[in-house]
Amino acid sequence: MEKLRRAVNQVAYTPLSQRFSSLSPLQLSLIPLLSLASHLYRFAISLRHRLFRLNLLTVHRLPVPVISVGNLTWGGNGKTPMVEFVARLLADTGIPPLILTRGYGGADEAKMLQRHLCGTSAKIGVGANRAATAYSFLKQYGYMNLRNSTYYERLLSHEKVNNHSNSGHIGAAILDDGMQHLSLWRDLEILMVNAMMPWGNGQLLPLGPLREPLTALNRADIIVIHHADLVAKHDIEALESTIREVQKVLPVFFTKMAPSHFLRVGNMSSRIPLNVVDNKIVLCVSGIGFADSFIQRIEEMGPTIVDRLDFSDHHLFQLEDLDMISARLEELESKFATKPVVIVTEKDYDRAPNVLENLKPFDVLVLCCNLQILAHKGSTEDGFKLIIKQHLKQDDRV
Repeated sequence: MEKLRRAVNQVAYTPLSQRFSSLSPLQLSLIPLLSLASHLYRFAISLRHRLFRLNLLTVHRLPVPVISVGNLTWGGNGKTPMVEFVARLLADTGIPPLILTRGYGGADEAKMLQRHLCGTSAKIGVGANRAATAYSFLKQYGYMNLRNSTYYERLLSHEKVNNHSNSGHIGAAILDDGMQHLSLWRDLEILMVNAMMPWGNGQLLPLGPLREPLTALNRADIIVIHHADLVAKHDIEALESTIREVQKVLPVFFTKMAPSHFLRVGNMSSRIPLNVVDNKIVLCVSGIGFADSFIQRIEEMGPTIVDRLDFSDHHLFQLEDLDMISARLEELESKFATKPVVIVTEKDYDRAPNVLENLKPFDVLVLCCNLQILAHKGSTEDGFKLIIKQHLKQDDRV
């Protein structure tokens, strides 16, 4: 199954013009079946949108503002870091947020959010039916009426509340991976785009990585180009040009993941500086949507050699995976006469914390990063906060 997933992923991210030169016979043989499935998928999503427009499918509206963070392609777009960024912003302002997440892959993203936001007023609801989950939390905790609230002004003042209460009312909801979750009304739609691989081959699932056609950009209120620091200026300009062909006046912001430190598996209270990998042999192991950005971040830290083992997004590590990882580590140790270091992402750790401890005696480090909004072409963090404030204040619910 893992081999098939990798083959499909390679097809999805290979430009049409390079298919015959870049894809294996197995991958080429999959294209007719993937193409048929893609056409059926296009029909299904078109029908679904029509049913919502005709009010034949219900759209639930919560008594609190809803901010959706989503994307148009599978994995690696920075949704979860943006959800955390917005949740922390609201919590620091005194607006307790409720994060609504489906909980894919053993709820690794939910676990990471829970760990990062511990001690804040943020609450996390996990479940496929986000509306039902929201109503359950609202019934349990109650909700705040933010009409004409001074909390909005604090969004731009850089003033933070001193006391985060975990038992307070809910002030806003954040819909994780919400772009295609049409059954819940949202007041603000944030669309994340991976600058390193924005649209793949431009085809819909499963032939390509697109979950919707690019015309869906029209539903967004903000577009965020993620990993903007890892690509060339002309690539950013080309990406912006594509966006402007669909949406001429949409606000565009730029973000990056800034590495802060490492944690050591088995001692997560540790805080290890990034220079620990200087001149080291490193094996990056990941089961995330887009591993290239992770690898590039590690390479910038100065290790001598960076090797990699990539698994599919949300991959749950098993004992056979550990055998493969251990074999690669022993091969590297034999080749370079020094013990290599394993580096994983936080999502990988939170998905299988106990499993990764079985890689001893090799050191396993967890890379910790924070999302940062870059000042670029007049777009700033304050400008991002201003748009959030404007959309929350336009909320017309009683």
